[in-house]
Amino acid sequence: MPIADVSPGVSLAYDGFGDPGDPAVLLVMGFGAQMIAWHEDFCRALARRGRYVIRYDNRDSGLSTKFDEHPVDVGRFLDAVGSGDIPAALAMVPYGLPDMAEDGLGLLTALGIERAHVVGASMGGMIAQTMAISRPERVLTLTSMMSSTGESEYGRPTPEAQAVLLGPKPRDREGYIAAAERELVWASRRYGDPAALREMAADSYDRAYYPAGVGRQLGAIILGGSRAEALRKLRVPTLVIHGLDDTLIDVSGGQRTADLVPGAELRLIPDMGHDRPRQLWPEIIDAVVAHTS
Repeated sequence: MPIADVSPGVSLAYDGFGDPGDPAVLLVMGFGAQMIAWHEDFCRALARRGRYVIRYDNRDSGLSTKFDEHPVDVGRFLDAVGSGDIPAALAMVPYGLPDMAEDGLGLLTALGIERAHVVGASMGGMIAQTMAISRPERVLTLTSMMSSTGESEYGRPTPEAQAVLLGPKPRDREGYIAAAERELVWASRRYGDPAALREMAADSYDRAYYPAGVGRQLGAIILGGSRAEALRKLRVPTLVIHGLDDTLIDVSGGQRTADLVPGAELRLIPDMGHDRPRQLWPEIIDAVVAHTS
């Protein structure tokens, strides 16, 4: 697995699919997930459409740099946020979404890529938005998938989905794999696949089981604040994709993103939850290819 140094103290694991001479598409993964959640078959299918596809592990996930020296007690952090003690919450978290955005841009620099199409899912959509806001000259197009704007009134999870997201996961391999089925709460109601969830959980556990990173990534999301004003000024061509079955980030998050970004295209996909079912890959890939043409 290639590793690239993207900034002092931060290295990212990544891989690429297709011809490096084709237009680059950078895939940015979401909260607590490794780059393998962008399934290899999905990446290869997109690459066959004439794109050089790059996926990578965010900091604190997979095989990328871990910030072990900054442990975050999620309960204490959420208590601080809930009580309005933002300075205390900020003191617990060592980085934010802008740092994670610079990681992705740093990876492009390390690969000799000046500009790329950036596609982000969930937290990855927040990171991708931040890339486009902070460094628009490096982002050819933005695709924000199953994400939101950082405004608390949009994209809210259902209580059931939030409980699964924030609830403790078993630490043993068999328990961890079995618990993956809880994610059906936010999956496509038509195409939700318990076997696929267990398979991804097993692959992720065996590749790089690292629960300590989620507290720091959660802190980056919660303390990221609203991107609304910046999105109103964004002039990067933007596609917003959101599933109508999404209960983890309500569809209002995608609708609000598209409403804010001038000229943004909104693609609402029936039978898609907070997931990318294999049955919907052709529709998603067609949309990304059309947007990046």
